[in-house]
Amino acid sequence: MAKVNIALDAELVVEVMVLAGVGNPQDAVEAVVRDYIARGHRTEARVAGRDEPHRTGQLLPPEPPQG
Repeated sequence: MAKVNIALDAELVVEVMVLAGVGNPQDAVEAVVRDYIARGHRTEARVAGRDEPHRTGQLLPPEPPQG
């Protein structure tokens, strides 16, 4: 796998390390990137699930509110 070197503000990285509970900058940045990607996939899945009835013509009852 290719590696990318970037410069980041040290305060940002330290804050991510604390929030993520990791001990080194590399793991902290990887955790943030992986979380961002996972959120994107979840959003895509929710949007696709919402559009499915319109795409297939099969109307489903609305989901009850979650709260």
